[in-house]
Amino acid sequence: MNDFQFQNTTKVYFGKNQLSHLHEEVLKYGDKVLIAHGGDFIKNSPLYQNVMDELKSNNIQVFELGAVEPNPRHTTVNRGVAICKDNEIQTVLAIGGGSTIDCCKAIAATSLSDTNNIWDLVEGKVAWHDALAVIAIPTIASTGSEMDKSCVIANVEIGVKSGINGETIRPKAAFLDPTNTFSVPPLQTACGGFDIMAHLFDMNYFVNADKYPLQFHVVETLLKTVRQQLPIAIKEPENYEARATMLWAASWALNSFCTSGFQTQASLHALEQFSSTLDLTHGLGLAILTPKWMKYLLDRDSSVADDFARFGINVMDVEDGEDKVAVAYQAIDALQTFIKDELKLPVHLSELGIHELPIKEMIQKAMKGAKSLPRAYRELTKEDCEKIYQMCL
Repeated sequence: MNDFQFQNTTKVYFGKNQLSHLHEEVLKYGDKVLIAHGGDFIKNSPLYQNVMDELKSNNIQVFELGAVEPNPRHTTVNRGVAICKDNEIQTVLAIGGGSTIDCCKAIAATSLSDTNNIWDLVEGKVAWHDALAVIAIPTIASTGSEMDKSCVIANVEIGVKSGINGETIRPKAAFLDPTNTFSVPPLQTACGGFDIMAHLFDMNYFVNADKYPLQFHVVETLLKTVRQQLPIAIKEPENYEARATMLWAASWALNSFCTSGFQTQASLHALEQFSSTLDLTHGLGLAILTPKWMKYLLDRDSSVADDFARFGINVMDVEDGEDKVAVAYQAIDALQTFIKDELKLPVHLSELGIHELPIKEMIQKAMKGAKSLPRAYRELTKEDCEKIYQMCL
């Protein structure tokens, strides 16, 4: 196991009746807060009104940034930065999914830098060492951004998604109330849940490196738990235990514990360029891509068979057998069936009316100008990537 430092300072308030502590967390940093959210859906929810009542009844001055996009744009971040700098705001509060939380992290860092443009931080043109306090109230089980120290932002002017990473943007507190996820529609619940699985695949499970037993077994347990609980959350949206389990699993998938001690190899997240290129939901893009990526690798290289077979046996309930290659193919089939029949998600882009892809552009983004996919579970050339993208159509 490699040397590592582990620190997660996010204080989690979990459950139905924790919002009364919100003012305590905000007032640790000052009496001015910027609330960011996605728009009318949040503003018309009881949660929004409860947050406003909690803040204003404790003499906290509230500013607002609405219409944060599903793939948050750098221009939206910059609008938030202007509000924070003009009003000397000390805390940024995210109400929503991972996109809103990521947006707030970017606002927090840029607001204490010598620029008003987040992209200067992304490109390393301006150094940043500190950030405003970030507090997160997630309304979907998905990215785990509420306990993570990174964010991803879309620059639509150049068609690139990238971000920043640092301990200072990890949220100071997170309020995880499963009832806030009851109203998430089945499609978004499914996409968010598969995003959790993809984080686990990339962060620890499908990596071309030593698998340290503690972290690896935690990851496998999380994968099996999501596989079991996600269909329940879709079918029974107000099933508290299923929603609670999904919300907590999302946080643990990316709170730095599972990645301690080794370098991650995020092949799937590098390849998933559908969201930035086609403005597709990130989790949906991953759901379409993952079985195709697995099949392409297995067709080409039987050395992945043991990993894929283990996934099938321990996560997807595929029957074990002596022929690990055959078991690995069954695992891929089981995953695709799970996506299609239990999550009710499309498994090809053509089901969404997409029959052509700007493949050269997508490969350039995925490889970041390199000759092969960086830090991949198995090396992928440009030709490999093109074939995988074609399989997704």
